[in-house]
Amino acid sequence: METSIEIKEGALKTAALQNMAAFVKVFTNKYREAIGGEPSAQNMQLLNGNQHTLLAYDILREEVLVGGFCQLIQNGYGSYIFDNPFAKAMRLWGAPEFSKLIYKAKKIYDAHREDLEKERTEEEFMAMYEEYENFDDLDDIYIEEEEQITTEIAHYVDKHIEDFAKIVK
Repeated sequence: METSIEIKEGALKTAALQNMAAFVKVFTNKYREAIGGEPSAQNMQLLNGNQHTLLAYDILREEVLVGGFCQLIQNGYGSYIFDNPFAKAMRLWGAPEFSKLIYKAKKIYDAHREDLEKERTEEEFMAMYEEYENFDDLDDIYIEEEEQITTEIAHYVDKHIEDFAKIVK
């Protein structure tokens, strides 16, 4: 039972003039509004697959830019990213190198999932960065390429806009 997401054309144009991350945010802010905050089993059906994928990208972007893949997983988003066809979607959306990066992160996640997801103190969380330093290179690559990746995704959204929202005057 998908919710119809409507976005004002003016808001998109204004955001696009800022940068591609702002353009993506116009969509994902509406998605968060429609589901009442964060994605959950109770509200999954309110968004279609493309909307979930874009929301997943926005969550990944926010988390990895601040605290890397360790933070993304510790904040409970590991399964939302890695247990869904997110990496495949990124390849299909025109971001093949980013897709490969997600598959590499998924390999680490799958091998250490139980430990990565366990509840931790702040001190234990900080120690994760040493314990899982194999995420470091992936974090660095994403941070270096984030602007390009976000641009690739924004272009896909723009070309297939009807799959993401109804644009209104």
